[in-house]
Amino acid sequence: MQRKTRVILALLLPVQYFGLLVLRHYPQFVETYYSQGVYPLMSSLSRYLFGWIPFSIGDLIYAALMILTCRWLFAHVKRLKSEPTAFMVDVVATLSVVYFTFHMIWGLNYLRQPLHHTMGLQTSYTTEQLVALTERLIDKSNTLHGALGYPDSLKIDLPYSQENIFELSREGYRELSQELPLFDYSGTSIKESLWSLGLTYMGYSGYYNPLTGESQVNNRIKNHKFPVVSAHEQAHQMGYAAENEANFIATLATLHHSDPYISYAGAIFSLRYCINEVARRDRAAYDRLLPTINTGILESYREMRLFWAHYKNPFEGLSKVFWDQFLKANNQEKGIQSYSYMVALLVNYYQDRPI
Repeated sequence: MQRKTRVILALLLPVQYFGLLVLRHYPQFVETYYSQGVYPLMSSLSRYLFGWIPFSIGDLIYAALMILTCRWLFAHVKRLKSEPTAFMVDVVATLSVVYFTFHMIWGLNYLRQPLHHTMGLQTSYTTEQLVALTERLIDKSNTLHGALGYPDSLKIDLPYSQENIFELSREGYRELSQELPLFDYSGTSIKESLWSLGLTYMGYSGYYNPLTGESQVNNRIKNHKFPVVSAHEQAHQMGYAAENEANFIATLATLHHSDPYISYAGAIFSLRYCINEVARRDRAAYDRLLPTINTGILESYREMRLFWAHYKNPFEGLSKVFWDQFLKANNQEKGIQSYSYMVALLVNYYQDRPI
């Protein structure tokens, strides 16, 4: 790369940053021309290119990029003393290219129209509405738990392999798109991550790889959570970048699934968010509702807590701080806490709909 080109690329990094700040004020433009314009074409192409490969190409690309980055730093670190300006220009120029590529192939979705606007939903709700929805979800979860033939006190493990769950997750979106065409998409590319152990130590259930359009799921997470994580990552695949929106869409794709086990997974997933929000808003209501949840469901929640506690380490905290700042930098003001905002979407969506 010529020195003049590197300088230009480095100077373009702040230009891109401020350009995106301006673009935040035009979510409808992003929605029309990117999120529902060029992005679906690009993402479909990625899924068709890499979806048929049985292992994660994106994981291998990330590993190669990390090795090449470390190799370059090792070879050029001495330039920090001999030519520090040129060294920093090279680094910033590279970051500029990465920044541009990320936003072009996926990142602009962070600036799209909020989902509640697209679906005509309100974003505020009362505690009474929250408690009412939570009671309905408790009834739904308990009913499914019994219908599957398990005693109330026994936790349920899905009788499916992870590959079976991937296929059922695809079917969930096919079913959902019949009611909500907004979530119709073609071609799927969802796989177990090759680096699941590393994801576990960082505290993540999965991630979306924008370079290859692959959805990666941590194959170590507990069985009952696997369908929702799969659906969550597929929502990212469709261009719904906000974590709260991906969680909401994952609920829709699982809660009403024709397979009762997948429906059960979606029910207890959404119930956990709602009952936790009740605890924050009305402790007396929480204390009243908690004993009405089947012990087997509570045991599934406990199992997940113990699972993450087993892998807890100092690096997880650092990775969560990084992810929190990343979300805030990408138009999610509440950072990691934005995950819980999905409750607002759930409460308003199910105001006049059956669960």
